[in-house]
Amino acid sequence: MNKIYLLFFTIAFIFSINGNAQISFVDGYYIDNTNTKITGLIKNSDWNNNPTKFEFKVSEQAEKQTLTIDSVKEFGINDFSKHLRYDVLIDRSYNTNLDLLSSNKNPVFKKERLFLKVLIEGDATLLMYKDKSLTRYFYETTDKSIEQLIYVEYKKDNNNIAFNKEFRRQLYNNLSCTDISMDNLKHLEYKQNELLKIFVKYNTCKNSEFVNFEEKSKTDLFNLNIRPGINSSSLAISNDYARSKNIDFGNKMTFRMGLELEFIMKFNNNKWAIIVEPTYQYFTGEGSGLLSSSDTEVNYKSIELPIGIRHYMFLNEKSKFFVNGSFIYDIPFNSNIGTLDVSSKVNLALGVGYNYNNKYSLEFRYHTKRDILKDYATWISDYKTMSVIFGYTLF
Repeated sequence: MNKIYLLFFTIAFIFSINGNAQISFVDGYYIDNTNTKITGLIKNSDWNNNPTKFEFKVSEQAEKQTLTIDSVKEFGINDFSKHLRYDVLIDRSYNTNLDLLSSNKNPVFKKERLFLKVLIEGDATLLMYKDKSLTRYFYETTDKSIEQLIYVEYKKDNNNIAFNKEFRRQLYNNLSCTDISMDNLKHLEYKQNELLKIFVKYNTCKNSEFVNFEEKSKTDLFNLNIRPGINSSSLAISNDYARSKNIDFGNKMTFRMGLELEFIMKFNNNKWAIIVEPTYQYFTGEGSGLLSSSDTEVNYKSIELPIGIRHYMFLNEKSKFFVNGSFIYDIPFNSNIGTLDVSSKVNLALGVGYNYNNKYSLEFRYHTKRDILKDYATWISDYKTMSVIFGYTLF
């Protein structure tokens, strides 16, 4: 249980670091009300919710300025994202509390000025607005001005929830193409991935040149990293009933080799990742004790399986620090300490590191102590490791 508390503490510590970490300015542009395009650097903030303003610098050395939705018609970052300003009718009649849910099946529109995030841009353009738990999708075509795709949750008799899925009819009437039939739409859900497929299908059917910004943003959401390194490990064992059998095998410098699978989570500007890193490690040596008349040998080899989370803190476009915490599941093989067979308990690892250009990394990792004689009630083992790990991203 203490290990779980330690991991939770580490996660909280990561959040506190993130609060003070620098958020980088990246290449971008905006278009003002006179249709003038200005290139420069945009602060890469967390736009999980659609923004109403952003910070901009014309160069690294220039003073930053705050630009608002009333002065900017469009802005984009690195050709990977684009926001457009619209004056639209939006329905906000959504509530996660069933008791507060309306019995009105029709949308309640209100005119608002919003930055909408472009998901697909072409003859048919799909856009999204998100504000906390509220998500609304909008569309426009070469023949039709922008409007919201209608989806309303409402309360019927006996507090049952019903759904107005008028957006299916809207798409059928306005995305007319031989590749799209009512059968394609009758089970369509009001979800980003399903709507994206329909808009890709329509633009492809019309031979329209289109940009799928979501496809671009998926780049590098999975990384495969080779991770060689050096372990500084120590091992000591003791027996509660015979202290004369206690053995300290000392500290050894050994080689480790890992292959890390990193899954970047698509929120908070790709700052969070899930990591899995199968790793070969070993520890061999001799120690004096009374297990036998001669020195006792340890021959410990295993495949470690760290599973954890990583958080990145961006310094600039090419450099970033990271911290990670992992549970380590250890799988020994052909391993023993004298006549004792090795078997391991789960332990934790905490790491801090630096990544350059999404290609090279260096990490210092601390492992909490590991019991590698868990199957023996009277024996206690204390295996500790600190690692220096070099990383290279294969793809």
